[in-house]
Parts: sequence; C-alpha cells; structure tokens
Amino acid sequence: MQLSEQEIIRREKLKELQQLGIEPYPAPLFPVNSTAAHIKANYKGEENKADFANVCLAGRIMGVRDMGKANFAQLQDSTGRIQLYIKRDEIAPGEDKTLYDKVWKHLADIGDIIGVKGYVFTTKTGETSVHVLELVMLTKSLKPLPIVKETKEGETFDAVTDPEFRYRQRYADLIVNPEVKDTFLKRTKLINTIREYLNNQGAIEVDTPVLQSIPGGAIARPFITHHNALDVPFYLRIANELYLKRLIVGGFDWVYEFSRNFRNEGMDRTHNPEFTVLEWYTAYKDYYWMMEITEQLMEKIAIALHGTTVVQVGEKTIDFKAPFKRVTIFDAIKEHTGIDVSNMDEAELRTTCKSLGIHPEASMGKGKLIDAIFGEKAEGQYIQPTFIIDYPVEMSPLTKKHRDKPGLVERFELMVNGKEIANAYSELNDPIDQRARFEEQVKLMERGDDEAMYIDYDFLRALEYGMPPTAGIGIGIDRLCMMMTNQPSIQDVLLFPQMRPEVMND
Repeated sequence: MQLSEQEIIRREKLKELQQLGIEPYPAPLFPVNSTAAHIKANYKGEENKADFANVCLAGRIMGVRDMGKANFAQLQDSTGRIQLYIKRDEIAPGEDKTLYDKVWKHLADIGDIIGVKGYVFTTKTGETSVHVLELVMLTKSLKPLPIVKETKEGETFDAVTDPEFRYRQRYADLIVNPEVKDTFLKRTKLINTIREYLNNQGAIEVDTPVLQSIPGGAIARPFITHHNALDVPFYLRIANELYLKRLIVGGFDWVYEFSRNFRNEGMDRTHNPEFTVLEWYTAYKDYYWMMEITEQLMEKIAIALHGTTVVQVGEKTIDFKAPFKRVTIFDAIKEHTGIDVSNMDEAELRTTCKSLGIHPEASMGKGKLIDAIFGEKAEGQYIQPTFIIDYPVEMSPLTKKHRDKPGLVERFELMVNGKEIANAYSELNDPIDQRARFEEQVKLMERGDDEAMYIDYDFLRALEYGMPPTAGIGIGIDRLCMMMTNQPSIQDVLLFPQMRPEVMND
C-alpha cells in the first residue's frame, strides 16, 4: 500500500502511543452525557452552571491553538462543534509533564477521536467552552482530513467541494462538511412525515421481494442476476407495483412500501440506477381522489421541513399549497409546440418528432413517441406543482381506461421544477384487458424495446380472482428530497451514490 508522508508519520505516532502504554483504540464504552449542540443551546452562565459542572463529550479534534501551557481545541461531535480549553497542569497535575507534552502536543492530530470530561464556562471573548479536566484518546486517525478553515464569523475557506471526493468518500465529506448531514436528517424527516401521514390514514406498511422472477410494474431495463439454488435467472426489482396489487386482491384495503428499486439505465443529475420510490395502493378509490391526497401530502411535507408551503429550489420559489394545476398531456404538448398530436398514428408521430428535432429509435411505439415529445418540449416548463393528466392508453399498460375519454387512461404525473416526482393511476383491474396490454408489450419487445414489460402470468391469475377498483401511486423519494432540501443533484441526497469502481493500491 502506497502511503503519503503524512500517513507514514501518523502510523509512527500510533506506535509511539502504544509504546507509552496508551491504547489508541480502547473498548468502546465512554459515558457521554451531553453534546455540543445541547451545551450551546442550553448553557446560561451563572444562571445554570451547576447543571453543566460535569459534562462528558466525545468527538473529533478539528482544530488546535497551542498557547504554551494551555491549548484551545475544536471538538466536533454528531451535533456540531464546541471549543475545548485544555490546561497542562490540570490534565497532568504531577511534576512530570512529559506524558502530556508528548501525547497531546506531539502525538495527537486533527481527526483523532477523543473523550473529555469537565465543566462548561464562557471565555473572555464570550464563547461557550468546555474546561477539560480529563482527556482520553478513543481513536487514532491514520489518514489526514482535508483542512477546512472557519472564522469566528462563520466564514469558510478551503471548503471541500470536489464531487468525486465527496460522493466516493461520503464518510470524509460528512466530517469536513458537517452541513451535509442536515440534508440527510431532512430526508429522514421527510420519510417519517410520509409514514406518519399514511399510518394515520389507516394504511399498512408491507415488504415485497427485491429479487423477482419477472421484472414487472414499470417500463424499464432490469438488472439480471442468477439464483444458484434454483438455477434460474432473477431480476432486481424495477418496481413493486404488481406485488402490492396482489395484496389488494388478497383483501388489504391500503398498502404502501418504501421500495428500493434498480434500473439498468443511464445516470445523470436526476437518475441513479438504485433509487427509492414510495408506492401505495388504495381499494375503492380513483385517480381524482389520489390527486387530492397527493396535494395534501406534499403540502404537509413542505410545512414539516420548512414551516411553510413555499420552498426555495435553486433560483426558483415553489409553492406546494394545494390545489395544484391540472393539464392534459395533449394540451401540454400543444401549448409548448403548437402541435395537436392527439389523433396522430405512429407514422405521423415519427414525422412530428423529426420536425421537432427529436430522433426516435425504431423500436419506439406510439406511447414512447408521445412521451418523447412531452419530455423534450413540455415537461421542463412546469415549475410549480402541476398534474399532467389523461395519457394515451399506449403509454400506460397497467392503467384503467378513461371513463369518459376513449383512447385515454386515468393517469396523472406530478411535475415540479420541470421533473416528474409522482406517477399515479386508476388501476387496471380487468384481467382480459390486462392480458391484451401485456401482449402489446411483448410485440414492442420483439421490435427491440428492451424496456417493454414481460407478461406476469401469476399477476394475471391474481386479477382473475378479482381486484377491487383501486388507485395507486409511485413517488420518487430521491427527487422529492432534492427539491425539499434544495440540492441540484440526486447524488447529493444519496449517502452512497453509484460510481465507477475506484482503482485502489493495496
């Protein structure tokens, strides 16, 4: 393993600590009883100093100022940073100061994890600090951190912004850019808000298979693996839709799942091959009801995270206050291209695509051609939350036909900031119609469309037992999180996004 000069020095320090009888990786128990954030928020000086007379904290050394017989240090724990005051004569009260000088002046480094005990006080400059009376090494850091300088005024210098470093070494990113943690705390709060809302509505959270013999429930290219015990190919799920519908057949009225899905497709700032989708299905409801519930949920999420329905996304201000605008997909295309595609056949749609500078693949059928026109010319125009509704039947093989509009289905997609974050249907529950739709997908597969759906015969069998009228939705949690936390890339809301394997020397 090729080591840098600093890494070699730190390993030498590790050996010296061990030679001094100091265990650099002691047993994990350390009696932490407070945090940096709690102390800063609650310490009131003389008013309650007795409550902070015996605090115990643990965290990383993130900065040191050597003042001779005393040191000031910055300790960073999971809640933030706090200043430490370390006095030589108190840490090493005897005559021999050698151990203190050797360990805490020469062998300790930025990035080391230490535990401290002491009391809280306010310095002459007014900074809440911990006067350290006892200090112990908990973990010796062998790799130096990128140094980020912070002024007392909160200004940051030499911030670590390189995406390659930040996404590949998220653990280091979280240390040197602690504000990154806030994004993931908000992601957790977002998911918990949804879960609480659905549970209060009477929905039941369930788990469905990740390994599937047939990749169903969406139009996408799957990842393929092999089941050794059964000696058959399996697929990582592209959606959990067909399994959740099986549960509606089985008698559940409302089920949901936060589903980890996998699609073997491109990567960009809004797509990752592994992603999280919330799907739920509710018996005896339709897509009109689903629009109202979705509006309520989005409004609730915005308020939970921001205290208001108004959310800043880049330079745009987006208001999640219900109700949301509703536009048919044909009206959306006509508004932004001037072309009415509602009655075009496949040949006419191909000609229209070419006239708009869109170059469709030969395998694309009518549904994908319409989707391509909408995606290229209209989708990005919808910044405020907007339901795009009433799609052609060719685009939606799992959706119930529209009750009033021949050739269309009862489907909506929720667009926000020019991107789809939710897709919902009045679900198709006619097993004969569903079989015919699957067979149309097989024809597209035979034309070379590697995203077309397989026929799931077991799902058809389930439908033949009878599925009640049902509304279903899928919400892209990662994209929703991007918007609700004002992050420009999906990689910024995934702790460990997929990346090309790194070449590492050992």
